[in-house]
Amino acid sequence: MKAITYSDYGPPDVLHVEEVPAPEPGDDEVLIRVRAAEATKSDTEMRSFRFAVNWFWLPLRLAIGVRKPRQRILGGYFAGEVVALGNDVTRLAVGNEVYGTAGIRFGAYGEYVSLPASYTIVPKPTNMSFAEAAAVPLGALNALHFLRLANIQKGEKVLINGAGGSIGAYGVQIAKSMGAEVTAVDKSIKEDFIRRMGADHFIDYTKEDFAAAGETYDVIFDMVPGSDYGACVRLLNPNGRYLTGNPTFSFMLRSVFTTWFSDKTVLFRFARESKEELLALKTMIEAGEIGSIVEKVYPMEGAAEAHRRVETEERLGALVIAIGG
Repeated sequence: MKAITYSDYGPPDVLHVEEVPAPEPGDDEVLIRVRAAEATKSDTEMRSFRFAVNWFWLPLRLAIGVRKPRQRILGGYFAGEVVALGNDVTRLAVGNEVYGTAGIRFGAYGEYVSLPASYTIVPKPTNMSFAEAAAVPLGALNALHFLRLANIQKGEKVLINGAGGSIGAYGVQIAKSMGAEVTAVDKSIKEDFIRRMGADHFIDYTKEDFAAAGETYDVIFDMVPGSDYGACVRLLNPNGRYLTGNPTFSFMLRSVFTTWFSDKTVLFRFARESKEELLALKTMIEAGEIGSIVEKVYPMEGAAEAHRRVETEERLGALVIAIGG
């Protein structure tokens, strides 16, 4: 099969398309013909081994390869078709069109990927293409996880910092579906895209500090590493909730004291990426509550270009790689 591979950590040009052996499913695994995979920030971080949050650097390096990557095929989020089942698999069927996550196994940058049937793999939305569906699991699962934790009530004011990324863009849509009034923070070049997602208000952080704007919020959903913790907490209304997807060690320590000794709640729990959540998203998509955020679809040979675009932080939506012909 064809796959996008890398043999060394480094810049996007370490990615190459080559022929590799196709996997075979074990007894508890499902073999999927991958049709599309999202090019994510986590893919670029794994490729370069440079992360916005560094506290897990050493254990992760030991896990995935000290000098060279053990798993040469990236790709954690995908859509495709089930083509074979292991002897013990009963919950999926050959021919099912599915979408989901490959977890720490990765491998979705190849034409075929074999994954445990217990992984978060479910029928894809009927009103989305493979490319559109592949862009859902990372951003939407994380956004749904955090906004459910926030227990948003209709009419509450929600600020999303980093609203132009995959998680933030789905966060805007999901928060709106929950009845929130949404203020989005990002660069001016992303304003039109974010307003299309449903944001009520937009703040360009290059021109205005949202912490100094005089507004307060019931929920702050923060996807920007290194945000001013104290300033964000001060923007919360009584019983407000502050959530982040990029916690530093300092953030985790401070969150405990804020939650214990004030009327504010600070949360940083990592997303479970469960089958129930992905099925809930399928229902929301088919009901028209969530739409596609795909900016561009690249061929496999354009993987390096897709990674470069991700790293500019200027993409207007998700970037997807079409796998195979």
